Amino acid sequence: MSKRKAAEVYPFLEAYISRKEEQIAEIEQVVERYEKKRLMEERSYQSMSAFRRMFTGKKPDHHLAVEYIHYVKKPMEQIRQLRAEIEHAKAIRSLSPTDLVDISDELEKEMA
Repeated sequence: MSKRKAAEVYPFLEAYISRKEEQIAEIEQVVERYEKKRLMEERSYQSMSAFRRMFTGKKPDHHLAVEYIHYVKKPMEQIRQLRAEIEHAKAIRSLSPTDLVDISDELEKEMA
């Protein structure tokens, strides 16, 4: 992190915030698609006759747990982090132009 005057950062904030919001929307779509897929798989399995269920393999619970971590939990953590970055950027917008603010490395690269 580096310090810059808020006025130097203002022109880049809107694009930065909109890009972060797009990333959040993309991640949410991935999570939603996974959850729909899991729900459809579960419904399909439950709609089978007991005889077919006996011969059809269901994913073990620990596989489902690993999938959940990979497709839901970690992306949701990433979304929380992105929202925190957005809040930080919005906080910078509310400062006076002469205030010094901490700039993340990512925003620093964008400004260069």
